[in-house]
Amino acid sequence: MTTIIADMQIKEDARRDIEHRHDARIVPLADATPEMIASAAILLCGAAPACLDEMRALRLIQLFSVGYTQLHGHGLVARGVRACNARGVFDTTIAEWNIAMMINLARDLRGMIRHQEQGVWQRGDGRFQRAVRGFTLGIWGYGGIGRETARLARTLGMTVHVMTRDGIHPRVGMYEVPGTGDPDGTLPIRSFTSGEEMAFLSDLDFLILAMPLSAANTGIIGERELRAMKPSAFLLNPARGPLVQEAALIRALDERWIAGAALDTHHHYPMPPEHPLWQMPHVIMTPHISGSDKSQHFLDSVWDIIAHNIAGFLDGGPLWNELTQDELNA
Repeated sequence: MTTIIADMQIKEDARRDIEHRHDARIVPLADATPEMIASAAILLCGAAPACLDEMRALRLIQLFSVGYTQLHGHGLVARGVRACNARGVFDTTIAEWNIAMMINLARDLRGMIRHQEQGVWQRGDGRFQRAVRGFTLGIWGYGGIGRETARLARTLGMTVHVMTRDGIHPRVGMYEVPGTGDPDGTLPIRSFTSGEEMAFLSDLDFLILAMPLSAANTGIIGERELRAMKPSAFLLNPARGPLVQEAALIRALDERWIAGAALDTHHHYPMPPEHPLWQMPHVIMTPHISGSDKSQHFLDSVWDIIAHNIAGFLDGGPLWNELTQDELNA
């Protein structure tokens, strides 16, 4: 019997199904005996538990987080331990945030709410009535979040352009909520690659950052990139705050190089109340909630990945979201 240790919330129907289909038992870490810990072949967790070194039979770690740097320094590759993350579980919620923010920015929802609070009846000059249909959306990075955003945007009649390092490719080996995304990479109307950044930025109504943070792309959006955008364009950042140079963004918003921004990720956690971005009338600030483990669908998606990867591991099949040795050794 395969022992699986779970240091996470267990979805009982998924647990029963996994144990029924396989000669396996899923044991909460809090209930595990030293013998169970020593014999466990699979660990389900968000971070490496204190007893990780005692798991001498461990061969697979399944994270319920997308981030995986918490596994660094544990010598997993040398021990022959494979690991997978939960990439894909936040794609739909972050894509919905992207769509909501584009509509709210286009229609100046913040302005309408200020009017409501002040009891002002003003239909305005059309800024409250703009539709996103026909606008051009640029997505920088085309993983799961970008692909689901592209699908929703195309449904709304938007034109989608994509910026990637080396072009758009079919997406394989990654978890996707069934019926979502763009696995074949066919939805964008135009794609741009390294060296074409200025051409990509110059024609956009919205720019969405959908790339992971790395040493190579920290500060990738600075004064040069912001000035390349149209004065009527908006920036959305649900990815990571340091992708954007903060001083350049504040100046761009102050001096109206761009029309506004929606920011879910930041340079400071929490954002101090005196920070100037809070008070800018053309900025929407949210507290890093575009994708969250509090979503009503989070646990279902995580256990879809868990069930697939346990079956793949025990039966010798492919795994979803498997981390490379370089990623685990970084």
